[in-house]
Amino acid sequence: MIRFVLVDTSHPGNIGAVARAMKNMGLSELVLVRPAAFPHAEATARASGADDLLKAARICDTVAEAVAGCGLVLATTSRDREHYHRLLDVREAAAMAVGAAVSAPVALLFGTERTGLTNQDLAIAHVLLRIPTSETYASLNLAMAAQIVAYEILRAQGVTVKTMARETLLAAPEDLERLYVHLEAVLEEIDFRDRTASGQHLMNRIRRLLQRAEPDQNEVNILRGILTAVQNSRRRAGTSRS
Repeated sequence: MIRFVLVDTSHPGNIGAVARAMKNMGLSELVLVRPAAFPHAEATARASGADDLLKAARICDTVAEAVAGCGLVLATTSRDREHYHRLLDVREAAAMAVGAAVSAPVALLFGTERTGLTNQDLAIAHVLLRIPTSETYASLNLAMAAQIVAYEILRAQGVTVKTMARETLLAAPEDLERLYVHLEAVLEEIDFRDRTASGQHLMNRIRRLLQRAEPDQNEVNILRGILTAVQNSRRRAGTSRS
């Protein structure tokens, strides 16, 4: 299953247009994060026969809630700012999404019309997806971007090898988040701190490193086991000194 997640969509007509694009390409799971106006008559009008997708659309308060239970998470972007992420062309990303969806649900994030996804939203993604455009005018409407991505997914379904299922599922976003919280706590305990001027980049870089690695559930469990062992060892050492 491939899930389209629209974040902070301001125009209800775009929600309807995305639903239509999805249905044209055989996609059905639509999730809305904090839409400005939904349900809305304009969304229904622009859906043009994809009303069933609108009725089944799930509304969430956070991106984390919207991608819960997914394996691979991809985020659309048109900027160069996210250089710590793995960045794929839309065709490569679509093939990756189709292959990963054999094993577990896949989420594709689309940001608000004016500014796209925030850095906080992007932090949850394993991979960034970019649609090539002319350098003279790179701006794409949300519905246009969704149509291109949906088309590439349909195309990839015809050419992607169906034996791409992983032996072990990718770790779910909520499990990765628990790993990051655990890791940050251990770094505090051992006084391993960000030495940069702002003191705010260390965990972001570690997140990007692990997101690029695409760890599975077993690997996350191993890492958390190591962290727990570090904590237990420090507690025993502290007791001995006492």
